[in-house]
Amino acid sequence: MAKKPYRLAVSNQKGGVGKSTIALNVAGAMSERDAETLLVDLDPQGYLTSGVGLDDEYTAPSPNLNDALKSPSEHKVDDLVISHDEFDVLPANIDMFSLEQELVSGMRGRERLSMLLEDLDGYDFMVVDCPPSLGLLTDNALLACQNVLIPAEAEDTSIRAVELLFKQIDSLEDNFGTAIQEEALVVSNVDYPLDGEQKEMLEWFDETFSENIPVFEIRNRAAIKRAFNAGVSIFGHDEECDQTDELLRIADYFEQERGQR
Repeated sequence: MAKKPYRLAVSNQKGGVGKSTIALNVAGAMSERDAETLLVDLDPQGYLTSGVGLDDEYTAPSPNLNDALKSPSEHKVDDLVISHDEFDVLPANIDMFSLEQELVSGMRGRERLSMLLEDLDGYDFMVVDCPPSLGLLTDNALLACQNVLIPAEAEDTSIRAVELLFKQIDSLEDNFGTAIQEEALVVSNVDYPLDGEQKEMLEWFDETFSENIPVFEIRNRAAIKRAFNAGVSIFGHDEECDQTDELLRIADYFEQERGQR
């Protein structure tokens, strides 16, 4: 029997932590390791959808991801998946801005994404980029994936953001009788030489998490931003970057985790 796809939610409700960039480049690293990968943009802002060059899909009329999440049984999610040079993409849509209200009033409002992803076959990994909030869309991603990659920046505001995310995960576990695993943390946009705050925060991340989950570090590189603006991960861009090894380490870690399931 074929293994089920390993689903990974990339989540931090704090904006500006490089969440979409991390999601894109982790998916690119997985594809570089020859894993069949689906990248899902669950953020109504569509930043990741734009980042993979699918601006037209973001404003596309029905049917789109908004419709599928409103009525999962009435839509074939395969038809919404777009092929990309590196991986497949399930793009966000501008209509998703009104989706939270629909999910509050609808049945199984936190389980719509689970229903959709169950209908997708042929993938080794599904990477879901969450909104920068702890609303119902993020709940959908956490419950559907049950594995979480946490991007954070080396600044003290990250402490509160991570604590709130953990509380939300605990609440979902209690209310839905499930287990959601914090799998790894990625410190993004690190600048060397380190200033005092970054040094203290890197030490805090290491002391707080490294005994239980790996802590990866992605340094601030213009090449990664240029790749994003070109609609690809750093692995799909014609420019070398010294952060590819760390991204491949992340992909290898999740491949190992998938192999143990």
